[in-house]
Amino acid sequence: MARQLKKAGLAGLLLASALAAHASAQESHAWLDPKLLAAAKAEGGEMTIYSDTNEGEGLPLWKLFTDATGIKVNYVRGADPPLMARMVLEYRGNQKSWDVAQLGTIDKIPPQLLQQFDPPEAKNISPQARDPGRRWYGLYANYNSPAYNTDRVKATDLPKSYAEFAQHKEWAGHVAIDHTDSEWLWAMFQYYGDAKATALIQNIVATLHPVLTDGHLAQARSVGSGEYWLSLNNFVNLTMNVRLAHGPIDYFALDPVALTFGAVGISAKAPHPNTALLAANFALSKECETFLAKFGRIPTRADVESNPPGIVAALNKHKVITVSLAPADEHKWQQKFNDLFKGQ
Repeated sequence: MARQLKKAGLAGLLLASALAAHASAQESHAWLDPKLLAAAKAEGGEMTIYSDTNEGEGLPLWKLFTDATGIKVNYVRGADPPLMARMVLEYRGNQKSWDVAQLGTIDKIPPQLLQQFDPPEAKNISPQARDPGRRWYGLYANYNSPAYNTDRVKATDLPKSYAEFAQHKEWAGHVAIDHTDSEWLWAMFQYYGDAKATALIQNIVATLHPVLTDGHLAQARSVGSGEYWLSLNNFVNLTMNVRLAHGPIDYFALDPVALTFGAVGISAKAPHPNTALLAANFALSKECETFLAKFGRIPTRADVESNPPGIVAALNKHKVITVSLAPADEHKWQQKFNDLFKGQ
């Protein structure tokens, strides 16, 4: 009898453990709709994503999706401009090449390339991270802010405003900014007004001769390595990415803080439409955003904390301006950026 009771107790523990594991899996995969999963698997069990997220983050992220669904993910990584050009050409050629796009410039994609959709997890992200046209949804926030190498520059010497950058002639040639930062420029003009913003930036350029870089992550790594001492502007999440890898770098927020989003959208000609919807819903899930926060990505969900904690609250003490420029407006502001910075 004792042996039987012992066996029964062990079986009970194993059952309880299995039920707990099942409950944990259900909680972590709350985004996973069984009916949608069945429809997705009926489409062939694979999908293609176009993404600007580096493979070090993107591949393990989408492995989580594969592990949960059994669906193979073809991950195509590239910079935004060539990926967007490729998407336009494929659309014109009526090619059904990709299912999901995960880009920081998805709001620049011609709207006819993206289908309207309403993923259930979208209700959990911040309102400003939702496209009014329902063609994209932000899965992480790109707050724009200066950054500095903590070995090269003392925190006590940091500017308290953008105007104070021009007071540091000793930084000339050691300050960088990405050559595509038109959204940051737009926010500067919204905050300061045309005349003041123009004069302020002209003064910074004349004094510091900022180096124009190609790629925000590359720039963050260059500041972290000491190649540049400061970024006039960069994405806070990329600054934190390098800091989390033990680079001597940190951000310091100045007004205004421009805000854009790394977002997910679905192709209007998705070869696997149900799979694409399932994948987009995963991208907005707590599971996905918690994973990305490990790399310094700033979540758009209130139930996911930044890494390190408190970044969103600190940035929101400043004047945050959400930026979403239509392609024609983006071209206009990129030209203004070129005029101000490349004419130095």
